[in-house]
Amino acid sequence: MPPPPERRSDSRVKIKAPVEIYVEGNDTPLRGATSDIALHGCYIESVFPFPIGTILDLKLQVDGTLLVQAKVVTCDPQVGNGIQFTKMLPEDIEELKAFIAAAGKADAENSK
Repeated sequence: MPPPPERRSDSRVKIKAPVEIYVEGNDTPLRGATSDIALHGCYIESVFPFPIGTILDLKLQVDGTLLVQAKVVTCDPQVGNGIQFTKMLPEDIEELKAFIAAAGKADAENSK
């Protein structure tokens, strides 16, 4: 059976970026890291993933701190969650674009 079609519209880079996760009703952040990141989402590794549809507020540490509203779109038990970014400030989008471009360029250099 062939793999499912790729749903992402953006290229992603494999990179561990620290992230603080805030869930509605809980003021204490959960801390984790991305395993990959793209302009419109990321994958966050976690042994206790959130259910699909959970709305999250994220503080994503790239070159600076990006504030992101997001939604859980995949749930892999004891592995993590696929996250779709739903709202970001324009300046945070530009910072993320630059971060992904630099990480992708470094990745290409390292694979030569």
